[in-house]
This record gives sequence, structure tokens and C-alpha cells, in this order.
Amino acid sequence: MRAAVIVFPGSNCDRDMAVALRAAGADVTMVWHKDAEIGNVDLVAVPGGFSFGDYLRCGAIAAQSPVCGALRRHVDRGGYALGVCNGFQVLTETGLLPGALMRNAGLKFVCRSVALTVATADSAFTRGYAAGESIALPVAHHDGAYTADDATLAHLRDTDLIAFTYGSNFNGSRADIAGVLSENRRVLGMMPHPERAVDAATGSTAGVALFQGLVRQLADA
Repeated sequence: MRAAVIVFPGSNCDRDMAVALRAAGADVTMVWHKDAEIGNVDLVAVPGGFSFGDYLRCGAIAAQSPVCGALRRHVDRGGYALGVCNGFQVLTETGLLPGALMRNAGLKFVCRSVALTVATADSAFTRGYAAGESIALPVAHHDGAYTADDATLAHLRDTDLIAFTYGSNFNGSRADIAGVLSENRRVLGMMPHPERAVDAATGSTAGVALFQGLVRQLADA
């Protein structure tokens, strides 16, 4: 399985993402934001960090980078994409996922492990978990409150496109949403960091199932 990790000025989780994907068996290349092409890959990962210093809305400047045109074409062809934290913000700014990420309700940066519920196991990203399973992953964000209008929230619920929910709504996300899937279930955006939970030496392996399940499904395809 071939994966590309996009690197923006201000990315700080790109190497973590590459390490997690390689540990799961993926062949990973790093792609600079000014590159207009990504290449023949199965998955594009948009990592966390503070792309372009989080000026304007988080992810808004990154969404205008040349590489995001290639990302859109990749998704339009049916390719898979994973956006974590700032990457989730980029995916909403590009219109590849619905909704927006707003300032945390407490107006403070939150950096700690949080409880999550796996809302659906029906995706390449969540197939390694059981629906309803409780896990814990780290978060590190200031603008992580997922926001969408009532019609969008109802559609996400009715079509099983909510991937993860928070066990405790610490940031003000509507419907406790921590991650959502695209209509074809091939794009996932999530605020928690699974790539920071793949090694027992750093405190958790709860993210391993996400990367192993994803790599296994794409390798089989």
C-alpha cells in the first residue's frame, strides 16, 4: 500500500504520521505543499500542526496550496485521504468534508488524552475497532469544536458518517463529534491523534488498529 504525507510550513506531526503508516506496512513518501502532483498512491495523509501559523482560519491558507488541487483530484478518483487535527481543518476548508472546526468552547488549547467512542466500524479507517468500543487518544488543539448545521448533522447521523465521538464534550463539538467520514467513506477527518498512540513506549497503542486496518484493506484492494 502506497501512502503520501503532505508537509506544509508549520506541520509538526508529518513525521509521526509517516512512522505510524510505515509501522503498519505502508510505503510512504513525503510531499511538499508546493508540489502540484502527489503521484500514484492509495492514501494521502494530511497531518497535524499549525500550517502557515494558523493565520486566518486554521487550514484556510493550506487549502490554497498547489498540493491540495492534487489532493482533490486524488479523492475525486476514489482515493483515500486521512486528515488529523490541522489536517481535518484542511479537509473541511477544501470542501472534502462537511462542517468546520471552530475555537474550543473554553477558549483554551487542550493537550491531553481523551476518551472516544468508535461510532462506526464500517470504514477502512475504523474496521480495526468494534462499533461502540471505547478508546483513548491524545488531542492537541485550540480550534477543534466541530460545527455543522442541523441538516448536515442529521445527515451524518442517518448515513452513519460519524466516525468517532468524544466521551466528554470538552471542546464544544456539536453532537460530541470527534471525526467524520465522506459520503463514499474514503475520507476521514478527526481531531484526536492516532499517530501519537502507536507505541507502548510513548504511553498508548490505541491508534495501531486504525493504521493496521487501513493498510490491510488498501493492500487487499
